[in-house]
Amino acid sequence: MIKKSDFNFELPEANIAKFPLENRDESKLLIHHNGDSQYDVFENIGKHIAPDTMLVLNNAKVIPARLYFKRESGATIEVLLLEPVSPASYEGSFNATASCRWKCIIGNSKKWKDDESIFLAENPSVISARLINRIDRIVELNWDDGSSFSSLLDTIGELPLPPYLNRKTAESDYQTYQTVFAKNAGSVAAPTAGLHFTDSVFRSLIESGIRITEVTLHVGAGTFLPVKADNVEDHEMHREHFEISKDAIEALLQNTKRITIGTTSLRVLESLYWLGVQLSKGNESLLVMKMEPYEIESTLTYEDSLTEILKYMENLQLSILLASTEIMILPHYKPRSIIGLITNFHLPESTLLMLVSSVVGETWREMYKDALAHDFRFLSYGDSSLLYL
Repeated sequence: MIKKSDFNFELPEANIAKFPLENRDESKLLIHHNGDSQYDVFENIGKHIAPDTMLVLNNAKVIPARLYFKRESGATIEVLLLEPVSPASYEGSFNATASCRWKCIIGNSKKWKDDESIFLAENPSVISARLINRIDRIVELNWDDGSSFSSLLDTIGELPLPPYLNRKTAESDYQTYQTVFAKNAGSVAAPTAGLHFTDSVFRSLIESGIRITEVTLHVGAGTFLPVKADNVEDHEMHREHFEISKDAIEALLQNTKRITIGTTSLRVLESLYWLGVQLSKGNESLLVMKMEPYEIESTLTYEDSLTEILKYMENLQLSILLASTEIMILPHYKPRSIIGLITNFHLPESTLLMLVSSVVGETWREMYKDALAHDFRFLSYGDSSLLYL
């Protein structure tokens, strides 16, 4: 049994970064290797990474997913878009021009009647919402001006900041809460380890011989859910959708010294291993369940598993693999895909902190204590770390 209380620590309010630094790459950097920590600034991260390393980034783009509607009674209903239902693909839903359905988090849902249409609070004529499945929280959105849902969202939606920032979204967040490499729209949270990177940092990394490849994992609101269960294994992990190109998988096979930029990229790479295991056994579900890594024995190497995925894609002539994961990376899990992880500093008792423990072991506690002593800024807009296995 893994207790959430084993991952508690005191995080002073003063160490929570409510806003980003003016220059992304001037954030502090903690480098953790063989149980010891040293310190630098992020713009120098290339000095701490060997030239023959490959960095793996998550190019997901945060969408303005929060919408405010009103009933005729005046009650406000908040709708946070999570994932498309119809059309089922992100691209199809964003390109829809009249109607689409999304799974959502609904605020004040008790006051929203089944099948009742409600209208945008600020401009009722623009778009309406109808609750068509309360249990699965599926909302149908309808509009008639012929615009794409993507362009409509850009006009009416609000960027959903993490709840622990405890402030309203500012105009500056629309730029600062996106990575410079954000590309594939669909996330409701940023892959925040990537927020420290700038174009100049990337140039210096590439010039030093470090390679870079991309994946996409659409970060869901579940990343912010606190662990309520005393036994961490009972925590519900929300399903997240990811995609990776055939070229990226081939690049991963050719570069075995890998560092992921963020926990989301690590979740993709570890999920790929278990997908390869599934495919080797004839299972083509393309879904990794929460506890699957702890319930299935496998002797496949990471490269063997990637090769299984490549064979599957070649047989079906796929250039992009679309899959889903609920993987829960717990302290006793040993990552197969990486030699290191770039990540921010996380909340007490969070699944992200437990993932960090899988990389650095019990030294996470001393590392976090040192970071606080050096006045590091925590959470999404906070400082960074480079952690080696």
